[in-house]
Amino acid sequence: MNRPRVLVADDEPQMATIVAYALQTQGFDVLVAHDGLEAKALLGTHRFDAAVLDVMMPRMDGLALCRLIRRTTGIPVLLLTALAEHENVVEGFETGADDYVVKPFHPRELALRVSALIRRRQAALAPQPDTVLEVGDLRIDTSTYEVMVAGTPVAVSTTEFRLLAVLATRPGVIVTWQDLLREAWHVEEWTGGREMVKAAVYRLRQRLDDDPHDPRYIVTVRGVGYRLVSHTSSQGSHL
Repeated sequence: MNRPRVLVADDEPQMATIVAYALQTQGFDVLVAHDGLEAKALLGTHRFDAAVLDVMMPRMDGLALCRLIRRTTGIPVLLLTALAEHENVVEGFETGADDYVVKPFHPRELALRVSALIRRRQAALAPQPDTVLEVGDLRIDTSTYEVMVAGTPVAVSTTEFRLLAVLATRPGVIVTWQDLLREAWHVEEWTGGREMVKAAVYRLRQRLDDDPHDPRYIVTVRGVGYRLVSHTSSQGSHL
């Protein structure tokens, strides 16, 4: 059986070595890049199961690289960030990152987080019983991972699909961000979990709505969570 392969991109040689060694001791194959463009080249020539990206890199930073990955593949992305770069974490989630680790970190914790991200993606891609969820003009097929809005296919990431499917199983019901974290990410607690959910909801709104700031489908219930509302194009107005 092939070992999972992880891309590590960090311009600090010592940090790249630490990350690579931590992953290798957990059974991963690792390819290392020392800037964003080198990492981009590796993405074009190798198949990866996950990526660990330093936020601050020359030639192409981790956020730009994360955007590229999101456009071309569904592999999970973990960001490495400095303690004082909180705003980069938020932006990272908005670009599609799945998790982050703040430097300094325990190498084994990082490796376990990468393992968890890969397991969740493998579970999400496993064959599922044929189930179609329909809420208004939204159609969500959990067997093919297809989402349609008023008959038009919409491309979503694996994480975004899981989040939408959780909401679609209980239309009109408020779902807390903690429950979304538990059911879509399969974790009870996660540092930055609320921001992860918020960023994923925003990305979904960008895909489902003409204006994500005036959402028709996923409504925020301030201080509580989110609910999926039934909307059809014939209604002609935002809910």
